[in-house]
Amino acid sequence: MSLTLSGQRFLRRARKALQQIDEGARDFGAIGRVERGKVKVGIFSSFASGFLADLFRAYDQKHAKVRIDFIDGAPAEHVAAIRQLRLDVAFLSSSRTWPDCETTYLWSERVFVVLPNTHRMIEKEALEWSDLANEAFIVSDAAPGSEVHAYLVQRFAALGYHPQVQPQYVGRDNLLAAVAVGRGLTLTTEATAAMRMPGVTYRPIANERLTFRAVWSPRNDNPALRRLLSLARTMSR
Repeated sequence: MSLTLSGQRFLRRARKALQQIDEGARDFGAIGRVERGKVKVGIFSSFASGFLADLFRAYDQKHAKVRIDFIDGAPAEHVAAIRQLRLDVAFLSSSRTWPDCETTYLWSERVFVVLPNTHRMIEKEALEWSDLANEAFIVSDAAPGSEVHAYLVQRFAALGYHPQVQPQYVGRDNLLAAVAVGRGLTLTTEATAAMRMPGVTYRPIANERLTFRAVWSPRNDNPALRRLLSLARTMSR
């Protein structure tokens, strides 16, 4: 028995539809098994070294076909994007809780002062806040500049000082270059201190640490995100 012309056309369309359904099912299964997928990550501080660098390296080894989009930004921007499901997770240096979000503590880092190589205090192994009371500071106008500014004001207020802080409209690299030529000091984290920049020296502030947390939406069912959070919790133990 032979098919009519219309029957042949119907059969071709049916085969094509079944093929698309099969391909879609395979893609969906691969995403569910985290063989493929995408996760959008909000970054607030450097991951040149330390916990985040180790986390993303380990995740890539386990899920090499998952695409990771890194997005710099301030905490409020990241949290707003998380609530709207435009961002999967952010790693923030804050102990606060965010409404409509889940958070979990992961790691901590020492706080470092960045000084020019010609500064008299580079001879010290570590610095106290009182050592820095009369110093001028510079911060970036981009994240985390405003947070660094607020951090400086808070710490020096306990000593009865108000710091001189000048914003610079540059990114992280050029901010360090500005320190190198003597425009002021700045603060950074332990992860950033692993990067070597000509003309600057890093010194830790004694007994000063920042805690870092993951922040995400409980409504987010992205399997790639869930695996990333699971790995982060395991590595933080």
